[in-house]
Amino acid sequence: MSFLQDKCRFGFYTRDKADGSRPFRCGDDDLDEFFQKDAFLQSEELLCKNYCFTLEADLKAVVAAFTLSNDSIKKIPGSRKKKVEKNIPREKIYSSYPAVMIGRLGISMDFQGQHVGSDVLSFIKAWFVDPLNKTGCRFLLVDSYNKERNLAFYERNGFSYLFSTEEQEREFRGVKPDRPLNSRLMYFDLIELVR
Repeated sequence: MSFLQDKCRFGFYTRDKADGSRPFRCGDDDLDEFFQKDAFLQSEELLCKNYCFTLEADLKAVVAAFTLSNDSIKKIPGSRKKKVEKNIPREKIYSSYPAVMIGRLGISMDFQGQHVGSDVLSFIKAWFVDPLNKTGCRFLLVDSYNKERNLAFYERNGFSYLFSTEEQEREFRGVKPDRPLNSRLMYFDLIELVR
């Protein structure tokens, strides 16, 4: 059993939920601002759905929050295409593959270092391979901050880079070589959980 399963309650992360809880702080200014304001604006525009886990013993304590939105992996050039399509039967090759984007994921500073982030990713993975899931979804995507700590976290949780090098990703995204690449696209193939 995980900390989330044993001690937390899952639900929507709404403006009312946030207002009725203690301030949710991850220790990253960008994420903190997002979960205090932007998450609700994006949800109202139907660009994402916001979810959270609260502490069962104290429902005013938000342990983790994350956003999900529909996405896809479109045909990509070169060797990346082969890697993404390696587990897809040849007769099922499409121009794009259904995916869910984990847009933002934050863990309260009070609960960091307890593997809560990995528990959240395991929950999301299980959720999208559940037979009662309402839509087909082959991949999970994340556009991770291009910081060693963040990238290593997703790698430990089974995510792979969509592009092998930053140069390939810069070219795909149209980012000039002299500009920083602020995030890296990573994916997880959900078929690994059902075979």
